[in-house]
Amino acid sequence: MSSLTAATLFRCGGYYPSCKPNVPAGGYRPPTKAAAAAGAGSGNGVLAINRSSWRCRSTATASRETMAGRRRQEKKKDVADEEEEWRSYLVPERLEVLREIEPWVEEHVLPLVKPVEASWQPSDLLPDPAALGSDGFHAACLELRERAAGVPDELLVCLVANMVTEEALPSYPSGLNRLEVVRDATGADPTPWARWIRGWSAEENRHGDVLNRYMHLSGRFDMREVERTVQRLIRDGMSVHAPASPFHGFVYVAFQERATAIAHGNTARLVGARGAGDAALARICGTVAADEKRHEAAYTRIMGKLFEADPDAAVRAMAYMMRRRIDMPTAFINDGRHSGGDFYARFIAIAEKAGTYTLSDYRCILEHLMRQWRVEELAAGLSSDGRRAQDYLCALPHKIKRMEEKAHDRAVKAKKKPTLIPISWIFDRPISVVVP
Repeated sequence: MSSLTAATLFRCGGYYPSCKPNVPAGGYRPPTKAAAAAGAGSGNGVLAINRSSWRCRSTATASRETMAGRRRQEKKKDVADEEEEWRSYLVPERLEVLREIEPWVEEHVLPLVKPVEASWQPSDLLPDPAALGSDGFHAACLELRERAAGVPDELLVCLVANMVTEEALPSYPSGLNRLEVVRDATGADPTPWARWIRGWSAEENRHGDVLNRYMHLSGRFDMREVERTVQRLIRDGMSVHAPASPFHGFVYVAFQERATAIAHGNTARLVGARGAGDAALARICGTVAADEKRHEAAYTRIMGKLFEADPDAAVRAMAYMMRRRIDMPTAFINDGRHSGGDFYARFIAIAEKAGTYTLSDYRCILEHLMRQWRVEELAAGLSSDGRRAQDYLCALPHKIKRMEEKAHDRAVKAKKKPTLIPISWIFDRPISVVVP
């Protein structure tokens, strides 16, 4: 059978029988050497016994090549469609709304940045040798270490990931500065947008500092390995969908700030008096979580204003981002011993087990933001694409809930044994976790 015939059958949905020799009436008889030689020179691309003895190797090859070609074409088209969709947000008339709401940003967003004089500093939350003196500082550090010794290893791993997320700060303002209109073009722009980005970054800078210092003083971590992880993550960067669109960017940051607040808040609860008993660490994590809640409020307000100004664009941007999933900024995290994606999957499993950030938290964040932005109530001003985006978003929490239930059922049925994963951050002590 020629490759042309195979391609025609593929297009017409023809059925391919299994790759077995045709069986003559009376049963299968092995071919003679002469027949095999004749078939070998037939030139049809098949190691043939004769033209009629093997029917499908060449057609199967042709069909695979055709299917692979179609998949490549479909993927290229999908990428082109995605690019066209988010780039439609960069037209002047759509970006003009960001300029029009600058006075509103001045009044309703900038006040959420605290003055430096009223802000906490890392030295407020940790032993300060200048204030305590040599003996006092030594005693305070011994007490800190004693409390830290009771924190379980899986929470220590989650704490490292939280800290690394905060220490990768250089990636975040650079991401906001890629957004049209709101970017700080000179590094010292006087616009409300630029001042917010700088003020937010300055507050965020303290989070990594205080967590890093606690970890150093506690003695529970291999700080050289942790510091290498930070350097790798900043070097590798982060991938953000629709990198120049403010609509898409603010959806991401609003979601991410709430996720970070939840992760720090859960860690505070788990290591505090009702958990591991490390009051100093609980206070640090709770303080950072409070900052993140305030930052979440800012980005939620901004996105809420965009929903008011252009509900169709806002709901389509939100659906676009949720279809592609909101990943943590640490998606490229790498301990130097595993590939980035492999290690991230393992960390997610550890966080799920520890309870610092779970799939249920992800769903709850989505439901919270949909309530804040009144996605279900949108009616006027929606295009057909906007209504489809609204329908998708309204159905998504239920789909995620079903995913949670199915994942739990699969885990129960599979009865997978936990895997011991050595983690370099804690001197290769292993964490027992069921890896998906």
